Amino acid sequence: MIRQRSKNLRTMKKLMLSALVLMLFAGSTLAQKFAFVDSDYILQNIPSYNAAQDELDRVSETWEVEIAAEYEQIQTMYKTYQSERVLLTDEMRTQREEEIITKERAVKDLQAKYFGPEGDLSKKRQELVKPIQDAIYKAVKELSAEGSYAIIFDTASGAAILYSNPRYDLSDEVLKKLGYKN
Repeated sequence: MIRQRSKNLRTMKKLMLSALVLMLFAGSTLAQKFAFVDSDYILQNIPSYNAAQDELDRVSETWEVEIAAEYEQIQTMYKTYQSERVLLTDEMRTQREEEIITKERAVKDLQAKYFGPEGDLSKKRQELVKPIQDAIYKAVKELSAEGSYAIIFDTASGAAILYSNPRYDLSDEVLKKLGYKN
């Protein structure tokens, strides 16, 4: 019986301590400040970002045209092969097929070199856009410290915010911090 009471007393103490910790945590959470930014909006208002996007679009278009021309050559090679196939010896047919396959592999390799995950376009994007993104992050971090914000959400990245009060939108302040006007 004494053991049972002692066990009940310990359980009650644990529950009360847990409740106290929960109340303290809830109270501190309610006192925290939250804000949000729209990184798409910020980026659209930075001229150097728009220039970087234009350059990436130009480079990408140039490479797409180059690859399309290469695929057109492969199509021409294949059509020529099909029309001359009956006149070719087995050895010549095999040689032509290998030429077409080799050319097709080379074009696919070129396409991967330009547009693959580690490709030239990705590297170019990293080179042009990363410094801008780093500057935005730094400005957000500074605003967070200045305004004592616990969390700053980015509504452009698909954050699950159903409602956001515009008075907590720091996007314009980030632009000001970066030296831009909207």
